[in-house]
Amino acid sequence: MELVLPVLLIAVAVIAVVTLAKAVRIVPQQRQDVVERLGKYKRTLNPGLNLLVPFIDAVRTKVDMREQVVSFPPQPVITSDNLVVSIDTVLYFKVVDAVRATYEISSFLQAIEQLTVTTLRNVIGSLDLERALTSRDEINRHLSGVLDETTGRWGIKVTRVEIKAIEPPASIRDSMEKQMRAERDRRAAILTAEGHKQSQILTAEGEKQSAVLRADGDRQARILQAEGQAKAIRTVFDAIHQANPSQKVLAYQYLQALPQIANGTANKVWIVPAELTKALEGMGGALGGLSKMVGDLPAPEAADHASQVEREAAEAAQAAAAAAQEIHDEVRVAEAQATGGKTPQGLPAPEPVSPASLLNDPSDQRERG
Repeated sequence: MELVLPVLLIAVAVIAVVTLAKAVRIVPQQRQDVVERLGKYKRTLNPGLNLLVPFIDAVRTKVDMREQVVSFPPQPVITSDNLVVSIDTVLYFKVVDAVRATYEISSFLQAIEQLTVTTLRNVIGSLDLERALTSRDEINRHLSGVLDETTGRWGIKVTRVEIKAIEPPASIRDSMEKQMRAERDRRAAILTAEGHKQSQILTAEGEKQSAVLRADGDRQARILQAEGQAKAIRTVFDAIHQANPSQKVLAYQYLQALPQIANGTANKVWIVPAELTKALEGMGGALGGLSKMVGDLPAPEAADHASQVEREAAEAAQAAAAAAQEIHDEVRVAEAQATGGKTPQGLPAPEPVSPASLLNDPSDQRERG
């Protein structure tokens, strides 16, 4: 008896401890425990201290209420243009109802994975490869809508679906790289051509402005030069009119300028009138009058000046006669070439003029006689 009593006390203490452990349940934050009583759902334990009926109530499942991330292995999918691509997906979800997640489906994680694969194949099957590569946002929205609608009755909320990678076959990747390289080369060539075009346009604009400025400068220079020449001519004209020279002086100046006129490169053919001899005789008379003009000068300066004037007049008359003879020869040659070697029937040739005839004016001889 003495040994039975301690054993009973120890057994009672063990039973009390086990009963207390069965009756008290501490649930951590962001977790819910589903409790069954005699195999039937009784209640859900929330975070904190909870009491159960020992040996009658039992915890069926412990459900994590936090958002979870699941990465599915790559899935082969066929596009609308019959290309097989490998797609990796990442799924974000959270349990919003622990009871339905426990009793509505046996394994909600496996169900979500299979649902994601089938939905992804349906979506990608309706797109070609190029659109599938560039429409990730559209694919994500479509997957999220389908999964959220289906998993809602399971007490699960799909928050986000992301496609990590879409891997086309190696041959397709090489073709895409070549296409992208060709497109980039084309864009580079276009940009180079545009730059060359703009450069030529700017160069042409610069040359145009330079030509306009240069032409404006030339115009201003010519205007100023013309104004200067006009002013010089007016000054000479006014000086001549103020000096009031006689006809004899003007005839003498013309006689001096005649050889320079004959030597001009632009004077190829002259039309020489038949009265050229008379004109030269008139200029000779004018030169004779110039010799009289020096009579007004005091001697002996008058005599020296007269002799100098006579020498200059003789030289000028000789040069004029030579120029007239040369002009006459050129005219005859031109007429012969025009008539084919025949002698033209035109005006008679003027008589040759000698420098002495120019200086010996008949009027002066009559006055001297």
